[in-house]
Amino acid sequence: MSASLLDPPPHISSQTALHMSQQAPRVLQSSPTSSLPWPISLLLSSETPETWMIHENLLLSSLRTSDDKSARLCLDRMTARFGGENERVMALKGMYEEAVAVDNIGLEKVLKKYESILKADPTNMPIRKRRAALLRSMSRPADAIAALVELLDASPTDAEAWAELSDLYATQNMYAQAIYSLEEVLLITPNAWSIHARMGELLYLSATASSSNGSDGNTLKGLLESMRRFCRSIELCDDYLRGYYGLKLTTKRLLSLLPDHSKPAPSSSDSIFGDLAPPSISAVQKLHELATSKLAEIVRRGSAKEPGWGGYDGAELIAARELLDRDAQKIER
Repeated sequence: MSASLLDPPPHISSQTALHMSQQAPRVLQSSPTSSLPWPISLLLSSETPETWMIHENLLLSSLRTSDDKSARLCLDRMTARFGGENERVMALKGMYEEAVAVDNIGLEKVLKKYESILKADPTNMPIRKRRAALLRSMSRPADAIAALVELLDASPTDAEAWAELSDLYATQNMYAQAIYSLEEVLLITPNAWSIHARMGELLYLSATASSSNGSDGNTLKGLLESMRRFCRSIELCDDYLRGYYGLKLTTKRLLSLLPDHSKPAPSSSDSIFGDLAPPSISAVQKLHELATSKLAEIVRRGSAKEPGWGGYDGAELIAARELLDRDAQKIER
């Protein structure tokens, strides 16, 4: 059995999803159809605990590639095995109905089904999440935010929901709320380097917005905190492209601002820097040089698919190369 079917990467490319969905007919033909309750079914059939994880992954990849027939077969097998009242199966069924809906009228019907299920059982978290996701896909961000806030009131340690809420706030340019939500994620998963980098991105965007409003103090403070977050992300993951990309952007911007704010280390009551003194220009310059050299290495070795360097997204490699080329052109001029 293909390893990707059992444990697919967190961000599946279109090519990987297509490859996985193409395996659906073979897997469905060879997989067991027994609907006996687990674990009795393990004794009387070839079923294994991994069987239904593979079915779920096949269902998701089939929906992504518009193979509705294979997705339906996977869903029917899981419904027969676990029952239609199983919360996970209910969520997968709702996802299937969302995917095959042809217009907003169809999506509204699915939304009403979700609300009916939640009215009968408010603790059904998979359906709560599907409802929030559906509201977002229907371009109703305010309703989606309200749905996630309600979900988090009941389950305040759900890192996935906090991350989704942060992303929704960011799409509405509500950066303070987005940053707060992501801080909650870091309380739950403090060593998630991707979350530290995402926090750096939000702080950078917020600082940029402050700059357009003429607030130089908030801009500098936000950029410094953004730089620290990107530094933390690459400390946790040495070859993290997004961390180095963000570090290069923030240090470049800081190098143009810090000379105007050069002064002795501030006290804890400083309105701009708080209790952290700003780094020296030489320290920021070294970080900028580090980010540039590491990005160049990642682009070179990642594009060549060298052993151990093949996991980078193609679009991110292109963006990193363009950033490096822009800086190189400015230096030549």
